[in-house]
Amino acid sequence: MAKMVVFCGSDNPEKAFPPFMLGAGALASDMELMLFFTMSGLNIIKKGGAEKITIPNAPKTLPQFLAFAKEQGARLVACSAAFPLMNITEKDLIDGVEMGGVATFVTEAEQADIVLTF
Repeated sequence: MAKMVVFCGSDNPEKAFPPFMLGAGALASDMELMLFFTMSGLNIIKKGGAEKITIPNAPKTLPQFLAFAKEQGARLVACSAAFPLMNITEKDLIDGVEMGGVATFVTEAEQADIVLTF
């Protein structure tokens, strides 16, 4: 099975939505998907965070994209190394998010067929 890893490093709407749009395509193509959230990208998976990030006329809201990704088996990984920088803890995150660090991203990216950065 092919594998896509996406580095989600921003909560800017123009950078927050593409990982999910492309990720949905990967999941629909029967690919394995891991989304790795760090820096302000952690706000996407913070409780109540996705609801604040919007783009008019997007095909789905960010919470809908998150729910779809989780339902389809995507791995959502939060960069624990960025927690102190962003002043968050594991308790601040939505359910279903794994913790990982730099080594997690590097290992997964090394094994991936496609690596994208936003």
